Amino acid sequence: MKAIVTGGAGFIGSHMVDLLVKENIKVIVIDNLENGRLENLEQHKGKIKFVKADISDYSFDFNKYFEDAHYVFHFAALADIVPSINNPLKYHKANVDGTINILQAAKSSKNLKKFVYAASSSCYGIPKHYPTSEDTEIAPEYPYAHTKRVGEEYVMHWGQIYNMPVVSMRFFNVYGPRHRTSGTYGAVFGVFLAQLLNKKPLTIVGDGEQTRDFTFVTDVVDACLTAAKSDIKNEIMNVGSDNTYSVNYLVDLLGGEKVFIPKRPGEPDSTYADITKIKELLGWSPKVSFEEGVKVMLENIEQWKDSPIWDENSIEEATKDWFEYLGK
Repeated sequence: MKAIVTGGAGFIGSHMVDLLVKENIKVIVIDNLENGRLENLEQHKGKIKFVKADISDYSFDFNKYFEDAHYVFHFAALADIVPSINNPLKYHKANVDGTINILQAAKSSKNLKKFVYAASSSCYGIPKHYPTSEDTEIAPEYPYAHTKRVGEEYVMHWGQIYNMPVVSMRFFNVYGPRHRTSGTYGAVFGVFLAQLLNKKPLTIVGDGEQTRDFTFVTDVVDACLTAAKSDIKNEIMNVGSDNTYSVNYLVDLLGGEKVFIPKRPGEPDSTYADITKIKELLGWSPKVSFEEGVKVMLENIEQWKDSPIWDENSIEEATKDWFEYLGK
């Protein structure tokens, strides 16, 4: 068996590679290393093939790598809210054009059993109902969320028109080792762990009572592989922890001092996946508890030693466009 993992040097993608190698599946990783790191794949040196390429490059011959692929896991994308507001064209190129390009390459495979798309729960915007099911209204709040949703529409359309076996997996608040440790202000774990490591106060947005469906990365890739191996196709499924946890509870588990910063526009008070569908279709459920996952993060805290250390002032500067454009 042969699998392609786009974005396979990144956070979630590298964990997908771990699982595929463990399953004795031949792996080709495609990554332009803008956000991914080769260090994430060091443990598989000599076992996998790495191709440095930009998925949105229409002139690159991707077909030769896909022609006999059984599984395609499409994780390559640009993430984060503020950069997508500042540079929507770049996000469209990576997340929409890139997805079309990879779909076309996958269509050339004679052996394709499943195309698995990493979608985002941010497509729901600020949902009216919790837990949030797959038939909830789509209402993205910023360009990253919108481009991921458009990519999903292309995936489902290719499944319909070209009879490709596709599934779209909507991830909720994925965390775990190897989460990006540099770059723009974003995911809460990266911010908090760098602050904790440097004995700085943890910057809690609003009152900290907002909750998130924190889902451990090994559960996420397990769901993707389960979907790939199944007979299910042309379906969209939420992937979550089956619970939701307050930021204050996360801070209590991490320890450290606290400081409160203004609540941000365009963010829901809760994210909470209804995972009834994936349980019923795939018999899948998450295995790693939140408390166990946070413990793993603390055990790996040294991974964040070179990360930016955010404080109230630098966060205010980094998010000024966020407030300007989303603060309706």
